[in-house]
Amino acid sequence: MVLKIAAEDSPSSATLDEVCMVVVREYNEESDKVAVEEMERLCEMAGQRGGKQPSLVTDLLGDPKCRIRHFPTHTMLVAVYGEQKEIVGVIRGCVKKVTRGNSVFVKLAYILGLRVSPMHRRLGIGTKLLKHLEEWCKQKGAEYAYMATDCTNEASINLFTLKCSYQKFRTPTILVQPVHAHYKPVPSTIAIVRLPACLAESIYRQIYANSEFFPEDIDSILSSALNLGTFMALPRKYLLKWDPKKSTFPPRSAFAILSVWNTKQVFKLQLKGVSKLTQACCVGSRLVDAWLPWLRLPSFPNVFKQFGVYFMYGLHADKGKHGLRLMKGLCNFVHNVGKDDHGCAAVVAEVSQRDPVREAIPHWTKLSWAEDMWCVKKLTEPKQGMSAPSDWIYSRPSSPMIFVDPRDF
Repeated sequence: MVLKIAAEDSPSSATLDEVCMVVVREYNEESDKVAVEEMERLCEMAGQRGGKQPSLVTDLLGDPKCRIRHFPTHTMLVAVYGEQKEIVGVIRGCVKKVTRGNSVFVKLAYILGLRVSPMHRRLGIGTKLLKHLEEWCKQKGAEYAYMATDCTNEASINLFTLKCSYQKFRTPTILVQPVHAHYKPVPSTIAIVRLPACLAESIYRQIYANSEFFPEDIDSILSSALNLGTFMALPRKYLLKWDPKKSTFPPRSAFAILSVWNTKQVFKLQLKGVSKLTQACCVGSRLVDAWLPWLRLPSFPNVFKQFGVYFMYGLHADKGKHGLRLMKGLCNFVHNVGKDDHGCAAVVAEVSQRDPVREAIPHWTKLSWAEDMWCVKKLTEPKQGMSAPSDWIYSRPSSPMIFVDPRDF
Protein backbone atom coordinates (compact mmCIF):
# COMPACT_ATOMS: atom_id res chain seq x y z
CA MET A 1 0.00 0.00 0.00
CA VAL A 2 1.18 3.56 -0.69
CA LEU A 3 1.32 4.34 3.03
CA LYS A 4 3.78 1.57 3.73
CA ILE A 5 6.80 2.29 1.54
CA ALA A 6 7.81 5.55 -0.09
CA ALA A 7 11.24 4.76 -1.47
CA GLU A 8 13.84 7.01 -2.99
CA ASP A 9 14.07 7.40 -6.75
CA SER A 10 15.99 4.59 -8.48
CA PRO A 11 19.56 5.29 -7.36
CA SER A 12 22.17 6.23 -9.90
CA SER A 13 25.92 5.97 -9.43
CA ALA A 14 27.02 8.01 -6.41
CA THR A 15 30.54 9.22 -5.71
CA LEU A 16 32.51 7.35 -3.07
CA ASP A 17 32.87 10.51 -0.97
CA GLU A 18 29.10 11.07 -0.92
CA VAL A 19 28.37 7.48 0.12
CA CYS A 20 31.00 7.57 2.87
CA MET A 21 29.49 10.76 4.30
CA VAL A 22 26.27 8.87 5.14
CA VAL A 23 26.11 7.17 8.55
CA VAL A 24 23.19 4.93 9.53
CA ARG A 25 22.31 4.67 13.23
CA GLU A 26 19.37 3.99 15.51
CA TYR A 27 16.75 6.70 15.92
CA ASN A 28 16.99 8.74 19.12
CA GLU A 29 13.56 9.99 20.11
CA GLU A 30 14.84 12.92 22.17
CA SER A 31 17.30 14.36 19.65
CA ASP A 32 15.95 13.20 16.27
CA LYS A 33 12.17 13.61 16.48
CA VAL A 34 11.91 17.18 15.12
CA ALA A 35 14.40 16.59 12.31
CA VAL A 36 12.69 13.35 11.20
CA GLU A 37 9.28 15.01 11.15
CA GLU A 38 10.64 17.89 9.03
CA MET A 39 12.35 15.51 6.61
CA GLU A 40 9.19 13.44 6.18
CA ARG A 41 7.15 16.62 5.68
CA LEU A 42 9.49 17.60 2.83
CA CYS A 43 9.00 14.16 1.30
CA GLU A 44 5.22 14.59 1.43
CA MET A 45 5.48 18.03 -0.21
CA ALA A 46 7.77 16.70 -2.95
CA GLY A 47 5.30 13.93 -3.68
CA GLN A 48 2.47 16.42 -4.05
CA ARG A 49 4.43 18.62 -6.44
CA GLY A 50 5.71 15.72 -8.49
CA GLY A 51 2.40 13.99 -9.15
CA LYS A 52 -0.46 15.01 -11.40
CA GLN A 53 -2.93 12.92 -9.40
CA PRO A 54 -4.37 13.71 -5.96
CA SER A 55 -2.17 12.43 -3.14
CA LEU A 56 -2.97 10.86 0.21
CA VAL A 57 -0.93 12.48 2.97
CA THR A 58 -0.19 10.74 6.28
CA ASP A 59 0.07 12.48 9.65
CA LEU A 60 1.78 10.31 12.28
CA LEU A 61 0.36 12.48 15.07
CA GLY A 62 3.73 13.55 16.40
CA ASP A 63 5.06 10.03 16.87
CA PRO A 64 7.47 8.85 14.13
CA LYS A 65 7.50 5.35 15.66
CA CYS A 66 3.71 4.98 15.89
CA ARG A 67 3.55 2.43 13.07
CA ILE A 68 5.88 -0.02 14.83
CA ARG A 69 5.30 0.56 18.55
CA HIS A 70 2.77 -2.26 18.80
CA PHE A 71 5.32 -4.89 17.77
CA PRO A 72 7.39 -6.28 20.68
CA THR A 73 10.56 -6.33 18.53
CA HIS A 74 11.02 -3.20 16.45
CA THR A 75 13.51 -0.51 15.47
CA MET A 76 13.83 2.71 13.51
CA LEU A 77 17.02 3.76 11.75
CA VAL A 78 18.05 7.17 10.43
CA ALA A 79 20.63 8.16 7.82
CA VAL A 80 22.85 11.07 8.89
CA TYR A 81 24.69 13.05 6.19
CA GLY A 82 27.80 15.24 6.31
CA GLU A 83 29.53 17.18 9.04
CA GLN A 84 26.26 18.89 9.99
CA LYS A 85 24.79 15.45 10.81
CA GLU A 86 21.64 16.24 8.85
CA ILE A 87 18.99 13.50 8.93
CA VAL A 88 18.32 12.65 5.29
CA GLY A 89 16.63 9.25 5.49
CA VAL A 90 14.63 6.97 7.73
CA ILE A 91 13.43 3.37 7.75
CA ARG A 92 11.35 1.31 10.18
CA GLY A 93 11.16 -2.40 10.79
CA CYS A 94 9.92 -5.11 13.11
CA VAL A 95 10.28 -8.87 13.56
CA LYS A 96 7.43 -11.23 14.37
CA LYS A 97 6.59 -14.92 14.13
CA VAL A 98 4.00 -15.85 11.49
CA THR A 99 2.77 -18.90 9.61
CA ARG A 100 4.14 -19.68 6.17
CA GLY A 101 1.32 -22.17 5.59
CA ASN A 102 0.51 -25.66 6.91
CA SER A 103 0.86 -24.49 10.54
CA VAL A 104 4.60 -23.87 10.13
CA PHE A 105 5.89 -20.71 11.86
CA VAL A 106 8.85 -18.61 10.71
CA LYS A 107 10.42 -15.39 11.97
CA LEU A 108 9.52 -12.64 9.52
CA ALA A 109 10.75 -9.05 9.31
CA TYR A 110 8.36 -6.36 8.10
CA ILE A 111 9.99 -3.31 6.50
CA LEU A 112 8.10 -0.05 6.21
CA GLY A 113 8.33 3.71 6.22
CA LEU A 114 11.43 4.09 4.03
CA ARG A 115 11.91 7.77 3.23
CA VAL A 116 14.84 9.71 1.73
CA SER A 117 15.06 13.51 1.66
CA PRO A 118 14.25 14.89 -1.83
CA MET A 119 17.56 16.82 -1.83
CA HIS A 120 19.64 13.69 -1.16
CA ARG A 121 18.23 11.09 -3.51
CA ARG A 122 20.25 9.07 -6.03
CA LEU A 123 23.06 8.71 -3.52
CA GLY A 124 22.24 5.13 -2.50
CA ILE A 125 20.92 6.24 0.89
CA GLY A 126 17.76 4.14 0.64
CA THR A 127 19.80 1.06 -0.21
CA LYS A 128 22.18 1.70 2.68
CA LEU A 129 19.30 2.09 5.14
CA LEU A 130 17.71 -1.13 3.91
CA LYS A 131 20.94 -3.12 4.21
CA HIS A 132 21.49 -1.95 7.78
CA LEU A 133 17.91 -2.81 8.71
CA GLU A 134 18.24 -6.27 7.18
CA GLU A 135 21.33 -6.90 9.32
CA TRP A 136 19.40 -5.87 12.44
CA CYS A 137 16.55 -8.21 11.44
CA LYS A 138 18.95 -11.13 10.98
CA GLN A 139 20.42 -10.46 14.42
CA LYS A 140 16.89 -10.78 15.80
CA GLY A 141 16.49 -14.17 14.11
CA ALA A 142 14.42 -13.18 11.08
CA GLU A 143 14.50 -15.77 8.30
CA TYR A 144 12.60 -13.68 5.76
CA ALA A 145 11.82 -10.00 5.21
CA TYR A 146 8.92 -8.48 3.34
CA MET A 147 7.64 -5.08 2.31
CA ALA A 148 4.37 -3.85 0.84
CA THR A 149 3.67 -1.07 -1.61
CA ASP A 150 1.19 -0.02 -4.25
CA CYS A 151 1.80 -1.94 -7.47
CA THR A 152 2.15 1.39 -9.35
CA ASN A 153 5.04 2.57 -7.14
CA GLU A 154 7.77 1.69 -9.63
CA ALA A 155 10.56 3.49 -7.74
CA SER A 156 9.95 1.45 -4.60
CA ILE A 157 9.48 -1.86 -6.42
CA ASN A 158 12.66 -1.33 -8.48
CA LEU A 159 14.72 -0.49 -5.39
CA PHE A 160 13.65 -3.66 -3.59
CA THR A 161 13.53 -6.11 -6.50
CA LEU A 162 16.35 -4.89 -8.77
CA LYS A 163 18.82 -3.53 -6.21
CA CYS A 164 18.11 -5.57 -3.09
CA SER A 165 17.04 -9.02 -4.42
CA TYR A 166 13.43 -9.02 -3.18
CA GLN A 167 10.92 -11.02 -5.18
CA LYS A 168 7.30 -10.26 -5.95
CA PHE A 169 5.36 -12.65 -3.74
CA ARG A 170 1.68 -12.00 -3.05
CA THR A 171 -0.79 -9.39 -4.32
CA PRO A 172 -3.76 -9.04 -1.95
CA THR A 173 -6.55 -6.58 -2.64
CA ILE A 174 -7.34 -3.49 -0.56
CA LEU A 175 -11.08 -2.75 -0.47
CA VAL A 176 -12.25 0.70 0.66
CA GLN A 177 -15.79 1.61 1.67
CA PRO A 178 -16.45 5.30 2.41
CA VAL A 179 -18.58 6.00 5.48
CA HIS A 180 -21.86 7.55 4.35
CA ALA A 181 -24.13 9.94 6.24
CA HIS A 182 -26.83 7.25 6.39
CA TYR A 183 -26.84 3.88 8.13
CA LYS A 184 -26.46 0.78 6.00
CA PRO A 185 -29.05 -1.97 6.42
CA VAL A 186 -28.37 -4.98 8.64
CA PRO A 187 -31.15 -7.60 8.18
CA SER A 188 -33.17 -8.34 11.29
CA THR A 189 -32.65 -12.07 10.67
CA ILE A 190 -28.95 -11.63 11.46
CA ALA A 191 -27.62 -11.60 15.03
CA ILE A 192 -24.27 -9.92 15.66
CA VAL A 193 -22.34 -10.99 18.74
CA ARG A 194 -19.17 -9.46 20.18
CA LEU A 195 -16.80 -12.28 21.09
CA PRO A 196 -14.50 -12.40 24.13
CA ALA A 197 -10.86 -12.10 23.14
CA CYS A 198 -10.05 -15.63 24.32
CA LEU A 199 -12.82 -17.14 22.16
CA ALA A 200 -11.83 -15.00 19.16
CA GLU A 201 -8.23 -16.22 19.54
CA SER A 202 -9.33 -19.85 19.61
CA ILE A 203 -11.47 -19.40 16.48
CA TYR A 204 -8.75 -17.58 14.56
CA ARG A 205 -6.09 -20.17 15.41
CA GLN A 206 -8.32 -22.87 13.91
CA ILE A 207 -9.48 -20.91 10.86
CA TYR A 208 -6.06 -19.59 9.85
CA ALA A 209 -3.95 -22.64 10.80
CA ASN A 210 -3.03 -23.32 7.15
CA SER A 211 -2.91 -19.73 5.93
CA GLU A 212 0.09 -17.45 5.45
CA PHE A 213 1.17 -14.50 7.65
CA PHE A 214 -0.95 -15.47 10.68
CA PRO A 215 0.88 -14.00 13.72
CA GLU A 216 1.78 -16.16 16.67
CA ASP A 217 0.98 -13.26 19.03
CA ILE A 218 -2.64 -12.93 17.87
CA ASP A 219 -3.61 -12.70 21.54
CA SER A 220 -1.67 -9.42 21.86
CA ILE A 221 -3.48 -7.99 18.84
CA LEU A 222 -6.94 -8.93 20.09
CA SER A 223 -6.25 -7.52 23.58
CA SER A 224 -4.80 -4.23 22.26
CA ALA A 225 -6.56 -0.96 23.07
CA LEU A 226 -6.66 -0.28 19.31
CA ASN A 227 -8.77 -3.39 18.70
CA LEU A 228 -12.42 -2.36 18.83
CA GLY A 229 -13.60 -5.94 19.08
CA THR A 230 -14.19 -9.22 17.26
CA PHE A 231 -17.71 -9.73 15.95
CA MET A 232 -19.57 -12.77 14.68
CA ALA A 233 -22.73 -12.76 12.57
CA LEU A 234 -25.03 -15.78 12.51
CA PRO A 235 -28.73 -16.44 11.79
CA ARG A 236 -30.74 -15.12 14.70
CA LYS A 237 -32.67 -18.41 15.00
CA TYR A 238 -29.43 -20.20 15.93
CA LEU A 239 -28.31 -17.68 18.53
CA LEU A 240 -30.01 -19.35 21.51
CA LYS A 241 -28.76 -22.79 20.42
CA TRP A 242 -25.09 -21.77 20.64
CA ASP A 243 -23.22 -22.05 23.91
CA PRO A 244 -19.62 -20.80 23.37
CA LYS A 245 -18.54 -22.60 26.55
CA LYS A 246 -19.44 -25.96 24.99
CA SER A 247 -18.78 -25.31 21.30
CA THR A 248 -16.33 -22.88 19.69
CA PHE A 249 -18.42 -22.55 16.53
CA PRO A 250 -22.21 -22.21 16.19
CA PRO A 251 -23.68 -25.73 15.63
CA ARG A 252 -25.00 -26.48 12.11
CA SER A 253 -25.05 -22.78 11.29
CA ALA A 254 -23.34 -20.52 8.81
CA PHE A 255 -21.39 -17.67 10.36
CA ALA A 256 -19.10 -14.76 9.52
CA ILE A 257 -16.38 -13.26 11.68
CA LEU A 258 -14.12 -10.21 11.62
CA SER A 259 -12.21 -7.88 13.93
CA VAL A 260 -11.89 -4.08 13.78
CA TRP A 261 -8.70 -2.05 14.31
CA ASN A 262 -8.93 1.68 15.02
CA THR A 263 -6.14 3.38 13.04
CA LYS A 264 -7.35 6.82 14.17
CA GLN A 265 -5.17 6.54 17.25
CA VAL A 266 -2.07 5.73 15.16
CA PHE A 267 -2.22 8.06 12.15
CA LYS A 268 -4.54 10.36 10.24
CA LEU A 269 -4.94 10.72 6.47
CA GLN A 270 -5.80 13.65 4.24
CA LEU A 271 -6.49 13.85 0.52
CA LYS A 272 -4.76 16.77 -1.19
CA GLY A 273 -4.49 18.02 -4.74
CA VAL A 274 -8.22 17.75 -5.51
CA SER A 275 -9.95 20.52 -7.48
CA LYS A 276 -12.39 22.88 -5.78
CA LEU A 277 -15.17 21.62 -8.05
CA THR A 278 -14.60 18.02 -6.97
CA GLN A 279 -14.58 19.06 -3.32
CA ALA A 280 -17.84 20.97 -3.78
CA CYS A 281 -19.51 17.95 -5.40
CA CYS A 282 -18.43 15.72 -2.52
CA VAL A 283 -19.69 18.19 0.09
CA GLY A 284 -22.99 18.47 -1.79
CA SER A 285 -23.47 14.70 -1.87
CA ARG A 286 -22.84 14.57 1.87
CA LEU A 287 -25.41 17.28 2.61
CA VAL A 288 -28.10 15.60 0.52
CA ASP A 289 -27.37 12.25 2.18
CA ALA A 290 -27.58 13.83 5.65
CA TRP A 291 -30.87 15.63 4.86
CA LEU A 292 -32.52 12.64 3.14
CA PRO A 293 -30.98 9.55 4.78
CA TRP A 294 -33.92 7.30 3.86
CA LEU A 295 -32.87 7.56 0.20
CA ARG A 296 -29.55 5.90 1.10
CA LEU A 297 -27.68 7.88 -1.51
CA PRO A 298 -23.96 7.03 -1.72
CA SER A 299 -22.14 10.08 -0.38
CA PHE A 300 -18.48 10.97 -0.01
CA PRO A 301 -17.05 11.83 3.44
CA ASN A 302 -14.89 14.88 4.04
CA VAL A 303 -11.48 13.42 3.28
CA PHE A 304 -10.06 16.87 2.47
CA LYS A 305 -9.53 17.36 6.18
CA GLN A 306 -7.71 14.86 8.37
CA PHE A 307 -9.64 11.63 8.88
CA GLY A 308 -9.20 8.15 10.28
CA VAL A 309 -10.22 4.69 9.08
CA TYR A 310 -11.37 1.41 10.56
CA PHE A 311 -9.39 -1.58 9.36
CA MET A 312 -11.27 -4.89 9.25
CA TYR A 313 -9.09 -7.99 9.57
CA GLY A 314 -9.50 -11.69 10.22
CA LEU A 315 -12.47 -11.83 7.84
CA HIS A 316 -13.92 -15.29 7.31
CA ALA A 317 -17.30 -16.59 6.18
CA ASP A 318 -18.42 -20.20 6.55
CA LYS A 319 -20.84 -22.32 4.49
CA GLY A 320 -20.75 -20.63 1.08
CA LYS A 321 -23.42 -18.11 0.04
CA HIS A 322 -25.11 -18.09 3.43
CA GLY A 323 -21.85 -17.11 5.08
CA LEU A 324 -21.17 -14.42 2.49
CA ARG A 325 -24.60 -12.90 3.13
CA LEU A 326 -23.76 -12.78 6.83
CA MET A 327 -20.38 -11.17 6.03
CA LYS A 328 -22.05 -8.39 4.06
CA GLY A 329 -24.35 -7.66 7.00
CA LEU A 330 -21.35 -7.71 9.36
CA CYS A 331 -19.46 -5.20 7.17
CA ASN A 332 -22.53 -2.96 7.15
CA PHE A 333 -22.56 -3.16 10.94
CA VAL A 334 -18.93 -1.96 11.06
CA HIS A 335 -19.82 0.88 8.66
CA ASN A 336 -22.58 1.99 11.02
CA VAL A 337 -20.21 1.94 13.99
CA GLY A 338 -17.84 4.13 11.96
CA LYS A 339 -20.67 6.52 11.11
CA ASP A 340 -21.23 7.12 14.82
CA ASP A 341 -17.52 7.69 15.39
CA HIS A 342 -16.60 11.27 14.50
CA GLY A 343 -13.61 11.40 12.20
CA CYS A 344 -13.92 7.90 10.75
CA ALA A 345 -14.27 8.40 6.99
CA ALA A 346 -13.72 4.90 5.61
CA VAL A 347 -13.82 1.20 6.41
CA VAL A 348 -10.96 -0.77 4.84
CA ALA A 349 -10.18 -4.46 4.43
CA GLU A 350 -7.30 -6.31 2.78
CA VAL A 351 -7.78 -9.90 1.63
CA SER A 352 -6.26 -12.38 -0.77
CA GLN A 353 -7.51 -12.18 -4.34
CA ARG A 354 -8.36 -15.88 -4.05
CA ASP A 355 -10.33 -15.54 -0.82
CA PRO A 356 -14.07 -16.18 -1.45
CA VAL A 357 -14.97 -13.59 1.22
CA ARG A 358 -13.73 -10.85 -1.10
CA GLU A 359 -16.97 -10.73 -3.07
CA ALA A 360 -19.03 -10.06 0.08
CA ILE A 361 -17.07 -6.99 1.27
CA PRO A 362 -18.79 -3.73 0.24
CA HIS A 363 -16.37 -1.30 -1.43
CA TRP A 364 -15.93 1.38 -4.05
CA THR A 365 -13.76 0.16 -6.90
CA LYS A 366 -12.31 3.59 -7.66
CA LEU A 367 -11.08 3.97 -4.08
CA SER A 368 -9.67 0.45 -3.80
CA TRP A 369 -6.35 -1.13 -4.81
CA ALA A 370 -6.66 -4.16 -7.06
CA GLU A 371 -3.11 -5.23 -6.17
CA ASP A 372 -1.11 -4.42 -3.05
CA MET A 373 2.38 -5.63 -3.94
CA TRP A 374 4.12 -7.75 -1.28
CA CYS A 375 7.78 -8.53 -1.95
CA VAL A 376 9.81 -11.06 0.05
CA LYS A 377 13.50 -11.86 0.52
CA LYS A 378 15.17 -14.76 2.28
CA LEU A 379 17.65 -13.42 4.83
CA THR A 380 19.26 -16.63 6.10
CA GLU A 381 20.83 -19.75 4.66
CA PRO A 382 20.64 -23.19 6.32
CA LYS A 383 23.52 -24.04 8.66
CA GLN A 384 26.21 -26.30 7.32
CA GLY A 385 25.24 -29.95 7.56
CA MET A 386 21.51 -29.19 7.97
CA SER A 387 18.95 -29.87 5.27
CA ALA A 388 17.10 -26.81 4.01
CA PRO A 389 13.30 -26.80 4.21
CA SER A 390 11.40 -25.94 1.04
CA ASP A 391 11.80 -22.26 0.32
CA TRP A 392 8.68 -20.29 1.20
CA ILE A 393 9.36 -17.81 -1.61
CA TYR A 394 8.86 -20.47 -4.29
CA SER A 395 6.03 -22.39 -2.63
CA ARG A 396 2.41 -22.18 -3.66
CA PRO A 397 -0.06 -20.85 -1.07
CA SER A 398 -1.50 -23.66 1.05
CA SER A 399 -4.73 -21.71 1.58
CA PRO A 400 -6.71 -19.13 -0.41
CA MET A 401 -6.67 -16.92 2.70
CA ILE A 402 -3.99 -14.51 3.89
CA PHE A 403 -4.07 -13.02 7.37
CA VAL A 404 -3.32 -9.31 7.19
CA ASP A 405 -1.90 -8.09 10.50
CA PRO A 406 -3.65 -4.80 11.39
CA ARG A 407 -0.35 -3.50 12.82
CA ASP A 408 1.08 -3.71 9.29
CA PHE A 409 -1.59 -1.47 7.79
